[in-house]
Amino acid sequence: MRAFWSKLKQFNAALNWSLISGLGFFLLVVVSLVKGTYWVSDWLTEHHDAQIKTLKVLGKPYYTNEQQIVDAIKKADLTSFFELEVDEVHKAVKELPWIASVSVRKQWPDTLQVYVVEHQPVAHWNSDLLLNAQGEVFQARSNKVPAGLPELYGPEGSEQEAWQVFLQFHDLLEVNQFKLVSLALSERFAWQLWLDNDIQLNLGREDKAKRVQRFIDVYPRMERPEGKVIDVIDLRYDTGLAVSWKAAASEQQQNNKSEA
Repeated sequence: MRAFWSKLKQFNAALNWSLISGLGFFLLVVVSLVKGTYWVSDWLTEHHDAQIKTLKVLGKPYYTNEQQIVDAIKKADLTSFFELEVDEVHKAVKELPWIASVSVRKQWPDTLQVYVVEHQPVAHWNSDLLLNAQGEVFQARSNKVPAGLPELYGPEGSEQEAWQVFLQFHDLLEVNQFKLVSLALSERFAWQLWLDNDIQLNLGREDKAKRVQRFIDVYPRMERPEGKVIDVIDLRYDTGLAVSWKAAASEQQQNNKSEA
């Protein structure tokens, strides 16, 4: 009996219990993963037909009717929560005219959240388009568009530069009691401004800021012939300016008769 216990002690001392514990833990993890995989597979199979039942439109759209957004969302296949293509929903909503950006999120078990940000119009561009605050062009229609937005014109691709120049001169002129209402950049990159008193400023291509400042400095001291109204002020000179006057009503009627 003593010999048996002696051999048992020798065998126990020879065992690497640390290695055995590690192997046992590893086997436990493998078994758990296998069981977990089967559970997930069964769960997915059971919920494969889970549908989107709730649509949440977030972001407080102003120009876009919420029903328009819901209709766009429904262009995607909403019959399966898991198989729903979020990119498909994003694309459908982003195609709406007033939508600037979209974020789509699935929320278990049956909800789809769509957060929208609309364009905020700050100016008309080439008569039939609009500009947002980032100087980006978009095309949309709404009777909610604020009246009196400035009118900007220019070649394709110049909209951001035109908007930045407008902001620059709008602030400069406003400080000096002038209101800028329209701006145009020609194909030859010459700038023209229109004020709310119908005066047109021709700035040319160079030194436009300096020329606007010259107008601000000179305008209060300009002499006006009796009955004459300024039409165009040409500032495309190193010094000075040239003034064109509006035709009087009688002259305009005579010109119209001559043209007839």
